[in-house]
Amino acid sequence: MIRVLLAEDQAMVRGALSALLNLENDIEVLGSAADGEAAWRELQRLRPDVLVTDIEMPGLTGLELAQRIQRQELPIKVVIVTTFARPGFLRRALDAGVSGYLLKDAPAENLAEALRTVHRGGRAIDPQLALEAWSEADPLNDRERQVLRLAGEGQSAGDIATRLNLSHGTVRNYLSEAIGKLGVANRIEAYRLARQKGWL
Repeated sequence: MIRVLLAEDQAMVRGALSALLNLENDIEVLGSAADGEAAWRELQRLRPDVLVTDIEMPGLTGLELAQRIQRQELPIKVVIVTTFARPGFLRRALDAGVSGYLLKDAPAENLAEALRTVHRGGRAIDPQLALEAWSEADPLNDRERQVLRLAGEGQSAGDIATRLNLSHGTVRNYLSEAIGKLGVANRIEAYRLARQKGWL
């Protein structure tokens, strides 16, 4: 049996994925979580073979969950199922050790097949996205990404400095670096472009 944990913040999608996977003879859904922190607790408690997760969730994102699994060297494969057809997200997912990356508008049977492939040690990546992912590299480093994300959520440089334990000047430097790398005029445009590319 392939033992699966679902992490998805939309209750209807979570229920549908669970029902769909439970129809398969060789797949068992052990449980589900509505946010990243709950998913992390359930992962440690249930020790599934595969985590099926969305990218954007409250608490921890699906990518952050994958990074934690990779850092802690847990024997859990990660399959991301998302609406975000952005090459930048796929690149970051692969860097975080993700084994599968599927879009929510793919045919339902693709998910069960992807889980089988991943469980056997293979990879299941949306082919069109895989081609696009290598066309443009993400210029941002992790800290620039973090600062830019908070700035895009409307936080001031002072708020960001407090939250991340950095000096005000350091935050301004990170924002200025991100703006320069993206070739835009200000932090709002930088945030918008980075989101659109899947780099945030």
